[in-house]
Amino acid sequence: MIGHGTRIRANHAQPLAAQARIGDTSGLNRSRQPQHVTPRPDAVTHGDDPMHWRIYLAGEIHSSWREVIVEGAAAGGLPVTCVSPQTNHESSDLCGIQILGDEADPFWRDHKGASINAIRTRTILQRADVVVVHFGDKYRQWNAAFDAGHAVALGKPLITLHDADLDHALKEVDAAALAVARQPSQVVDILRYVTAD
Repeated sequence: MIGHGTRIRANHAQPLAAQARIGDTSGLNRSRQPQHVTPRPDAVTHGDDPMHWRIYLAGEIHSSWREVIVEGAAAGGLPVTCVSPQTNHESSDLCGIQILGDEADPFWRDHKGASINAIRTRTILQRADVVVVHFGDKYRQWNAAFDAGHAVALGKPLITLHDADLDHALKEVDAAALAVARQPSQVVDILRYVTAD
């Protein structure tokens, strides 16, 4: 999670030193950990500032697009808190069997993990002011499309982020989005515009 409940301020982005883990994850690969923003003592919390925005960064977890948005928002002093689903793929896949016990059938192994991950994802989606969903070109990202649809069903403003190569495949998702960005920097520019005084 990125600066939980705090305003992002310029020049305060630091690598996530320790991420909350469920169960024994000592053997998991932690190389793709998200960035977070260290709260300043005078930071305004989301509840104290009606113009502080919670941005849910959903979708593809294999590139650094989240960090670009977080760092851009921090550098611009934007009044946003960026939050994400579990971005460690292995941890996301294994959390169910690590907590609730192993399963012989891969369906139930995946079901346990998906259900536990949904606790976080649904909660974050419901609390979000804006949802950004990134679709990468390497994997079929059904979960990203699901998050986008869930956001629209909840009435959340949706920004999609993807290359033009995916325009046709994502035409229905893009039709529900309020903006379609090609670069993470464009998302930062949108957030700068909509959060301006």
